[in-house]
Amino acid sequence: MQDINLNAITTDRLTHACFTENAVEASMLRLDKIHPLISGNKWFKLRYYLEEAKQQHKKKIVTFGGAWSNHIMATAAACRLHQLECTGIIRGEKPPVLSQTLQQAASLGMQLVFISREKFSDSYIPDELKTDNNYIIPQGGYGEPGAKGAAGILRMADKKNTHTHVCCAAGTGTMLAGLVHAASPEQKVIGISVLKNNYQLEKDVAGLLKEPDQRFSVLHDYHFGGYAKCSTTLIQFMNGWYRQTNIPLDFVYTAKLCFAAMDLAGKKYFPGGSRILLIHSGGLTGNASLKKGTLIF
Repeated sequence: MQDINLNAITTDRLTHACFTENAVEASMLRLDKIHPLISGNKWFKLRYYLEEAKQQHKKKIVTFGGAWSNHIMATAAACRLHQLECTGIIRGEKPPVLSQTLQQAASLGMQLVFISREKFSDSYIPDELKTDNNYIIPQGGYGEPGAKGAAGILRMADKKNTHTHVCCAAGTGTMLAGLVHAASPEQKVIGISVLKNNYQLEKDVAGLLKEPDQRFSVLHDYHFGGYAKCSTTLIQFMNGWYRQTNIPLDFVYTAKLCFAAMDLAGKKYFPGGSRILLIHSGGLTGNASLKKGTLIF
């Protein structure tokens, strides 16, 4: 199993006209480069959970996710890397044919246990997995260890560039909370929610912060229909972005982030002279759920 390569991370300048014409300097932190499977923010969110599991001499990691979950894929690969057993509790009934994500997770040694959507929403754990040898990681790595790991993301950015705004896509809010922890007092941290009407997100982020923090905000207008939803507009944007920047995006998270950043720049959301940093959170394996030929990369 290939190791994590943090040295592969770059801070790429974005020269799209939408930014330059609005006096905004934009860059992207390329976390997607660290590993083909444990990609982007996933490693940062998992690292302290895995360390704690090993310190407690746990034998197996148990976590939650859907059929195309990047978290499931990353956990399976990370457990293989750390020589830990793992089980994924998967949302919904077992399908006749597993998704490519679940096939790959299983090939990495992850046991797959399927439960109903109702039980999944309650974070139900089957009795056979409730043992002292198992270590539970919440869905998406949500929790203080996940946020602590995500706080290390900003240390990967180009130190020569002081960013006024740090922007990321947000699902559980774990990375968003970590970025707020790590941000300087002058920086604003903006989360682009990828779930429709997930107004609980602000409370979830606040729950991971030790005290109230006014530096972060969540924008709810760029979900494109909801989690893992996309449209012709979003696909066209992804292909156009790749032609312009040579940076691949995923349709669940980073495409919505970048679309939002450009739209906000055009609407003068960022004051002139702003220096924004977009976090590429990886997750490119999720594009495998799209019809072949949909994307040009």
